[in-house]
Amino acid sequence: MTRMIENHALARIRAGGVALGLGVHHLRTAATGMLAEAAGVDWLFIDAEHGGFSEDQATQVAIAALPTRVTPIVRVCKGALDQAPRVLDNGAMGVVIPHIDTAEEARAVVEACKYPPLGHRSLGGPCAQAGYAALPAGELMAEMNKRLLTIVMIETPQAVENAEAIAAVPGIDCLMIGTSDLTAEMGIPGQIGHERVKAAYAAVIGACRKHGKITGMGGVYDEQNAPVYIGMGARLVLSGSDHALLMGALKARTGFLRSITV
Repeated sequence: MTRMIENHALARIRAGGVALGLGVHHLRTAATGMLAEAAGVDWLFIDAEHGGFSEDQATQVAIAALPTRVTPIVRVCKGALDQAPRVLDNGAMGVVIPHIDTAEEARAVVEACKYPPLGHRSLGGPCAQAGYAALPAGELMAEMNKRLLTIVMIETPQAVENAEAIAAVPGIDCLMIGTSDLTAEMGIPGQIGHERVKAAYAAVIGACRKHGKITGMGGVYDEQNAPVYIGMGARLVLSGSDHALLMGALKARTGFLRSITV
């Protein structure tokens, strides 16, 4: 029997938990997924929008993560939507498309990322997520539509206003709030605990619950605000990026060592 790769992040959410992600900007090796697994991470946010990843680098990291319990998800640029099916064809268990403001834009994402009947993604043959087994086309497409997450980012007041229409689009699995960009677009950059941001979270979470979709959260890592938004219903949660976490740990270590009197 063919071994289909489990989407461990999705399984954790369906079991009532919170799936924690690691933003990958600078890590490039096959060890990335294993390191994340050892740290208790559930998914990789391989960032080909802000990180300097080529498609080859992103998919090599994704394929290497598949045997772990860490689900590889790749963010591609909104204007490079043609990259989404390529990374899905080559190991990614989901894609994140930023700056989606309308239901029409969300439908275009589904058309590119989901197989028929949900979308119009072309079948490229055996894939890593199915162990490269040659499955019947209908079976493979149905399984991949179930397992591969199609995530759109809500990053503007317009997107928040249209959250219910976006969540209603068949084939969209998750609306992820990009909190940093949202605050910038609101004219309150960095004020992630602002009442307007809380209201935006409430609107998006409500839309997701109404339409059976997942709410994602990026840009909120502090002990004051993260519990609030997770308590409200954020479930696919970015826990930080490789460079920020490295810098924090390295500064703490060098600060300690510098403090030793010699």
